[in-house]
Amino acid sequence: MEETTDASAAMQQQPLMRMKVMVAIDDSEESFVALKWVLDNLYGIAGAVPEAGMLTMVHVQEPFQQYFFPAGPGPATFYGGAFTVVESVRKAKEEMAAALLARALQMCKDKMVKAETLIVEGDPKDKICELAEQMHIDLLVVGSRGLGKIKRAFLGSVSDYCAHHAVCPIVIVKPPKQHNK
Repeated sequence: MEETTDASAAMQQQPLMRMKVMVAIDDSEESFVALKWVLDNLYGIAGAVPEAGMLTMVHVQEPFQQYFFPAGPGPATFYGGAFTVVESVRKAKEEMAAALLARALQMCKDKMVKAETLIVEGDPKDKICELAEQMHIDLLVVGSRGLGKIKRAFLGSVSDYCAHHAVCPIVIVKPPKQHNK
Protein backbone atom coordinates (compact mmCIF):
# COMPACT_ATOMS: atom_id res chain seq x y z
CA MET A 1 0.00 0.00 0.00
CA GLU A 2 1.22 3.51 -0.85
CA GLU A 3 2.09 5.92 1.95
CA THR A 4 0.39 9.31 2.00
CA THR A 5 2.55 12.36 2.37
CA ASP A 6 1.66 15.25 4.66
CA ALA A 7 0.79 17.41 1.63
CA SER A 8 -1.57 14.87 0.08
CA ALA A 9 -3.17 14.21 3.45
CA ALA A 10 -3.80 17.93 3.84
CA MET A 11 -5.39 18.08 0.37
CA GLN A 12 -7.66 15.15 1.27
CA GLN A 13 -8.81 16.97 4.41
CA GLN A 14 -9.47 20.23 2.54
CA PRO A 15 -11.36 19.62 -0.68
CA LEU A 16 -10.40 21.66 -3.73
CA MET A 17 -13.72 23.47 -3.54
CA ARG A 18 -12.82 25.01 -0.19
CA MET A 19 -9.44 26.33 -1.25
CA LYS A 20 -8.67 30.03 -1.10
CA VAL A 21 -7.35 30.85 -4.56
CA MET A 22 -5.75 34.14 -5.56
CA VAL A 23 -5.26 35.26 -9.17
CA ALA A 24 -3.05 38.24 -9.98
CA ILE A 25 -4.67 40.50 -12.60
CA ASP A 26 -2.84 43.20 -14.53
CA ASP A 27 -3.24 44.84 -17.91
CA SER A 28 -1.68 41.89 -19.75
CA GLU A 29 -3.72 39.37 -21.66
CA GLU A 30 -1.66 36.64 -19.92
CA SER A 31 -3.26 37.45 -16.56
CA PHE A 32 -6.70 36.86 -18.09
CA VAL A 33 -5.43 33.58 -19.58
CA ALA A 34 -4.47 32.61 -16.01
CA LEU A 35 -7.94 33.56 -14.73
CA LYS A 36 -9.57 31.55 -17.50
CA TRP A 37 -7.38 28.56 -16.55
CA VAL A 38 -8.58 28.85 -12.92
CA LEU A 39 -12.22 29.11 -13.94
CA ASP A 40 -11.99 26.19 -16.37
CA ASN A 41 -9.80 23.87 -14.29
CA LEU A 42 -10.63 24.57 -10.66
CA TYR A 43 -14.19 25.85 -10.76
CA GLY A 44 -15.24 24.02 -13.91
CA ILE A 45 -14.93 20.61 -12.27
CA ALA A 46 -18.12 18.58 -12.49
CA GLY A 47 -19.96 18.60 -9.19
CA ALA A 48 -17.93 21.50 -7.77
CA VAL A 49 -19.88 24.05 -5.80
CA PRO A 50 -18.47 27.39 -7.03
CA GLU A 51 -19.43 29.39 -3.95
CA ALA A 52 -17.75 26.90 -1.62
CA GLY A 53 -14.23 28.09 -2.48
CA MET A 54 -12.99 31.66 -2.27
CA LEU A 55 -11.57 33.26 -5.40
CA THR A 56 -9.73 36.53 -4.89
CA MET A 57 -8.49 38.60 -7.80
CA VAL A 58 -5.82 41.13 -6.92
CA HIS A 59 -4.54 44.05 -8.95
CA VAL A 60 -1.38 45.78 -7.75
CA GLN A 61 -0.82 49.35 -8.87
CA GLU A 62 2.74 50.56 -8.89
CA PRO A 63 3.10 53.80 -6.93
CA PHE A 64 3.04 56.93 -9.05
CA GLN A 65 6.47 58.53 -9.19
CA GLN A 66 5.97 62.26 -8.93
CA TYR A 67 8.36 64.36 -10.94
CA PHE A 68 7.82 68.09 -10.90
CA PHE A 69 8.69 70.14 -13.95
CA PRO A 70 7.86 73.81 -14.24
CA ALA A 71 4.90 74.39 -16.53
CA GLY A 72 5.65 78.08 -16.89
CA PRO A 73 7.25 81.01 -15.11
CA GLY A 74 6.53 81.46 -11.43
CA PRO A 75 5.79 79.15 -8.47
CA ALA A 76 1.99 79.17 -8.89
CA THR A 77 2.23 77.61 -12.33
CA PHE A 78 4.73 75.05 -11.08
CA TYR A 79 2.61 73.73 -8.22
CA GLY A 80 -0.79 74.10 -9.83
CA GLY A 81 0.20 72.29 -13.01
CA ALA A 82 1.93 69.46 -11.13
CA PHE A 83 -1.07 68.86 -8.86
CA THR A 84 -3.43 68.64 -11.84
CA VAL A 85 -1.18 66.14 -13.62
CA VAL A 86 -0.75 63.98 -10.50
CA GLU A 87 -4.50 63.86 -9.89
CA SER A 88 -5.20 63.06 -13.55
CA VAL A 89 -2.74 60.18 -13.53
CA ARG A 90 -4.14 58.80 -10.25
CA LYS A 91 -7.68 58.96 -11.59
CA ALA A 92 -6.66 57.25 -14.85
CA LYS A 93 -4.90 54.46 -12.91
CA GLU A 94 -8.00 53.93 -10.72
CA GLU A 95 -10.27 53.80 -13.77
CA MET A 96 -7.95 51.30 -15.51
CA ALA A 97 -7.87 49.07 -12.41
CA ALA A 98 -11.67 49.21 -12.12
CA ALA A 99 -12.06 48.29 -15.80
CA LEU A 100 -9.63 45.36 -15.52
CA LEU A 101 -11.37 43.97 -12.46
CA ALA A 102 -14.82 44.52 -13.98
CA ARG A 103 -13.71 42.38 -16.95
CA ALA A 104 -12.36 39.73 -14.55
CA LEU A 105 -15.57 39.77 -12.47
CA GLN A 106 -17.65 39.37 -15.64
CA MET A 107 -15.61 36.27 -16.56
CA CYS A 108 -16.37 34.86 -13.09
CA LYS A 109 -20.05 35.76 -13.35
CA ASP A 110 -20.25 34.01 -16.74
CA LYS A 111 -19.00 30.82 -15.02
CA MET A 112 -21.24 31.44 -11.98
CA VAL A 113 -18.24 31.80 -9.69
CA LYS A 114 -18.40 34.27 -6.84
CA ALA A 115 -15.22 36.26 -6.47
CA GLU A 116 -13.82 39.21 -4.60
CA THR A 117 -11.45 41.87 -5.88
CA LEU A 118 -8.67 43.74 -4.21
CA ILE A 119 -6.63 46.73 -5.40
CA VAL A 120 -3.40 47.54 -3.57
CA GLU A 121 -0.46 49.80 -4.26
CA GLY A 122 3.18 48.77 -4.28
CA ASP A 123 5.67 46.61 -6.10
CA PRO A 124 3.55 43.85 -7.71
CA LYS A 125 5.86 40.94 -6.96
CA ASP A 126 6.28 41.89 -3.29
CA LYS A 127 2.61 42.75 -2.70
CA ILE A 128 1.30 39.56 -4.31
CA CYS A 129 3.50 37.41 -2.07
CA GLU A 130 2.66 39.49 1.03
CA LEU A 131 -1.08 39.24 0.37
CA ALA A 132 -0.89 35.50 -0.26
CA GLU A 133 0.72 35.08 3.15
CA GLN A 134 -1.52 37.55 5.02
CA MET A 135 -4.72 36.11 3.54
CA HIS A 136 -3.63 32.49 4.06
CA ILE A 137 -4.09 31.73 0.35
CA ASP A 138 -3.97 28.03 -0.52
CA LEU A 139 -3.08 28.50 -4.21
CA LEU A 140 -1.62 31.49 -6.05
CA VAL A 141 -2.11 31.68 -9.83
CA VAL A 142 -0.21 34.10 -12.05
CA GLY A 143 0.19 34.47 -15.77
CA SER A 144 3.53 34.36 -17.50
CA ARG A 145 4.44 36.74 -20.28
CA GLY A 146 6.99 34.29 -21.62
CA LEU A 147 9.92 36.69 -21.37
CA GLY A 148 13.23 35.39 -22.63
CA LYS A 149 16.22 35.06 -20.31
CA ILE A 150 17.67 38.46 -21.20
CA LYS A 151 14.42 40.42 -20.83
CA ARG A 152 13.63 38.57 -17.60
CA ALA A 153 17.10 39.48 -16.24
CA PHE A 154 16.61 43.19 -16.98
CA LEU A 155 12.88 43.61 -16.41
CA GLY A 156 12.39 41.03 -13.71
CA SER A 157 9.57 38.54 -13.70
CA VAL A 158 6.67 38.71 -11.28
CA SER A 159 5.87 35.03 -11.84
CA ASP A 160 9.50 33.99 -11.30
CA TYR A 161 9.73 36.05 -8.10
CA CYS A 162 6.46 34.62 -6.78
CA ALA A 163 7.59 31.08 -7.59
CA HIS A 164 10.57 31.58 -5.30
CA HIS A 165 9.03 33.71 -2.55
CA ALA A 166 5.34 32.82 -2.14
CA VAL A 167 4.54 30.81 0.98
CA CYS A 168 1.84 28.79 -0.79
CA PRO A 169 1.78 26.59 -3.88
CA ILE A 170 1.81 28.58 -7.11
CA VAL A 171 0.64 27.84 -10.64
CA ILE A 172 2.24 29.81 -13.44
CA VAL A 173 0.02 29.72 -16.51
CA LYS A 174 2.01 30.09 -19.71
CA PRO A 175 0.48 31.87 -22.69
CA PRO A 176 -0.85 29.62 -25.44
CA LYS A 177 1.65 28.95 -28.20
CA GLN A 178 1.12 30.85 -31.41
CA HIS A 179 1.16 28.65 -34.51
CA ASN A 180 1.93 31.37 -37.01
CA LYS A 181 4.60 30.17 -39.42
